[in-house]
Amino acid sequence: MRKNITARSLTTKMEEKFSYYLLVLPALLLFFIVMAFPVISSILLSVSTYRGGVIFDMSNHGWGGLAAYRNVLSDQYFYWALRNNIYIVLVSVFGQIPLGFFLAYILNRSLIRGKDFFQSMIYLPNVISAVIIGILFKNFLLGSHSVWMEIRRVFNPEAEYILAMDFTAMIPVLAVILWMYTGFYMLIFLANLQKIDVSVIEASKIDGANEMQTLRYIILPALSGVIVTCAILAISGSLRSFDLIFSMTAGGPASRTSVLSIYMYEKAFRQPNFPVANAISTIMVIICFILIGITRFVEKRFSTGD
Repeated sequence: MRKNITARSLTTKMEEKFSYYLLVLPALLLFFIVMAFPVISSILLSVSTYRGGVIFDMSNHGWGGLAAYRNVLSDQYFYWALRNNIYIVLVSVFGQIPLGFFLAYILNRSLIRGKDFFQSMIYLPNVISAVIIGILFKNFLLGSHSVWMEIRRVFNPEAEYILAMDFTAMIPVLAVILWMYTGFYMLIFLANLQKIDVSVIEASKIDGANEMQTLRYIILPALSGVIVTCAILAISGSLRSFDLIFSMTAGGPASRTSVLSIYMYEKAFRQPNFPVANAISTIMVIICFILIGITRFVEKRFSTGD
């Protein structure tokens, strides 16, 4: 009798495992096809000597070792692109997220009139294509005959072209990025602020807490996880920024506004060197993981201290 019960329970467990694997298998196959296979292929191509042709023909491949990575790390344009990406990360994490939270807090607390209007206007850039926004601001801000340059020449006929100077070339791009994506984080914070129990805030007001104390001791701790999530989204989005910058400046002039994604594009399609292009993509993934790991570490320290 005991043997029959044991055999039945064992059969049931095997059926449960089989059902589990059967249900998970489609998702695993999709993940491998869409995510894992391209990543593995990119890493393999970065250490090969592939120069074009049929990609699955092994006669077109050879062992290149770390030559592509040495090529990338010895190229000054890589460091220019990396520097510009760091600027974008800083503007995204320390610009878009705080500003998005500030706007969401104002709208949620109904500190201004016309809440629905301002919410729609701030989020509007996220609805418009990044390419359209890039072309729009290119005609308005950039170029020797842009609207901004014509206005500047009215007051200073010898005004310099804004992209001609190395230290100001990225300012228009960073300003547009700040304007464009702040509404996205505002909407995330606004949705999560509305989840906080109003009675808790009202109780803190009754106990004598002012607006800043309520913000510091109630609202920010409640949104700590959301802030980390927003930071991860900002970091990953900053490293793969391409369409907006490409449509605005295409990385020019003289690579002053180039970022890693544009640098990779040039190496893959304009100056075809597939191992180098895939090495750049691998480096971008590594940098992204490092920055996300730092974010997680800071979040854990903040939570522990709190």
